[in-house]
Order: sequence, then C-alpha cells, then structure tokens
Amino acid sequence: MSNLDTYQKVFTSALSINNDDFNDALEYNGVPEWDSIGHMTLISALEEAFSITFETDDIVDYSSYKKGIEILKKYKIDF
Repeated sequence: MSNLDTYQKVFTSALSINNDDFNDALEYNGVPEWDSIGHMTLISALEEAFSITFETDDIVDYSSYKKGIEILKKYKIDF
C-alpha cells in the first residue's frame, strides 16, 4: 500500500467518512465528522500509521486534506 493510500485510509477511517463521501478538497469543519474531537482523532491515527509525532504548530495548521500532505512531507513521508 502506498503512503497516499495509507493516508486516505487513515483519513476516512479516523473521521468515519464513507469512501463515497471522500474527496481531496475536505477541510476542517467542512464535514460534521471533522470537528475538534475528530481532528485530534485524525492526528493520533496519522501519528500511529506513519510512526511520527506532530509538532503543535503542525496540528494547528492541519486544516485540510491537501495541507495534511504538505505537513506529512515535512516528516519525510513521500507521496
């Protein structure tokens, strides 16, 4: 499984989003599932899946699916 596939799987699973409802334009508070609690669930799941620890600034800046890819690249996750 590629890192992109892993990212999408973790993203949809952590936020309980159906694959049919998923798109790469998702943003924080753009769907009811991605509220503050969903955000921390997502961050935790991504840290576990990619064996990383996000810096606080990155957790705050993590505002969309696409922004998440940018942030993960900072942690040497290739897409």
